[in-house]
Amino acid sequence: MNRPLKTLNPAYFKRYRDFARLLVKHGEPDLAERIGLTNYLKEDDAPDTTQARAEDLAADLEKMGPTFVKLGQLLSTRADMLPIEYLEALSRLQDSVAPFPYAEVERIVEEELGTKIKNAFAEFEQTPLASASLGQVHRATLPSGRVVAVKVQRPDIEEVITQDFEAMAPLAEFLDKHTEIGAKYEFSGLLDDLRTSILRELDYREEAVSLKTMAENLADHKRLVVPLPVEDYTTTRVLTMDYVRGRKITAIGPLAQCELQGDTLVSELFHAYLDQILVHGFFHADPHPGNVFLTEDQEHLALIDMGMICQVTPAASTTLLKLLLSLSEGLGEEAAGYALDLSTRKPNFDHAGFTAAFSTLALDVRSAGMGEQKFGAIFLMMQKAAAENGVRLA
Repeated sequence: MNRPLKTLNPAYFKRYRDFARLLVKHGEPDLAERIGLTNYLKEDDAPDTTQARAEDLAADLEKMGPTFVKLGQLLSTRADMLPIEYLEALSRLQDSVAPFPYAEVERIVEEELGTKIKNAFAEFEQTPLASASLGQVHRATLPSGRVVAVKVQRPDIEEVITQDFEAMAPLAEFLDKHTEIGAKYEFSGLLDDLRTSILRELDYREEAVSLKTMAENLADHKRLVVPLPVEDYTTTRVLTMDYVRGRKITAIGPLAQCELQGDTLVSELFHAYLDQILVHGFFHADPHPGNVFLTEDQEHLALIDMGMICQVTPAASTTLLKLLLSLSEGLGEEAAGYALDLSTRKPNFDHAGFTAAFSTLALDVRSAGMGEQKFGAIFLMMQKAAAENGVRLA
């Protein structure tokens, strides 16, 4: 029997209690005990006897804060790790929390821009348009009359996130070394990827560059809008960009949806995403519905958040294209070969099982077709086939 982890930092008592409650509530009390987390539970942490649902996991992660909202969003793409009902629940995670005070907004903006907010802007609305776990957005007007959205980073958020990762690192390492599930999914690697992604997202200068690049790459997609940044008003913790009039597509009711040119807009977004991956090798890594706006004229979609971006080499883009073509033609063995070119093989790699899984997938894809509604599902099924046979898709 494995000994529980002894090197947990007592400074993170609350976080370890949160982890323990999460594991116990969602059906992994033995795992919590093996790690040693049950020592952090209190008497009033006795688990509810009713079965926890997928929506409960999403809600619990939201309560645990920004790091875990991001973790849930990442897990929502991992069909190899969770059942479909959990993927759907986590994909709807709302990255929204109570706003922080305007006095803090004013302090941060003035520190970053090096001038009083009243001098930098003709108008600056004190009530935020939206408030998320990493920052919040205010509408403002520049002296030139240009209406902008100003994203201001939440105070001390980098310190909070750094502490969360410090707390999670020994847990992930223990799971990887001492459990089957850890050996299969490599939680330390997952954690490292998430840490890199979030820390990059905290540098708003990188997002400004991504906005400009994406606008250039999607210039031929006339129904898509990418707000451009204002460079002189953008720093590490403040991002100023064009204000887009519209609303999130998640806020559109059923009757309003009937009046839209939905098929046209979805098709445009789908083909733009293919262009991002297969042509430019530069794509939006967090394309959930909350990051897409329907513009006020209801004829365009705006991609409003470029904090999470992935890049692939031209060679990888070519291989991915060959992979998708092989699947569409029902050539499973050929598709498996291309998938391996994009992957890392684990010690438990099962070549025969991997090829058989891709052969089945190829037959399904050829039969159903590779349309807009199937594209995302195909990637999820590829991930699942890979993980079950000792392969990590890059």
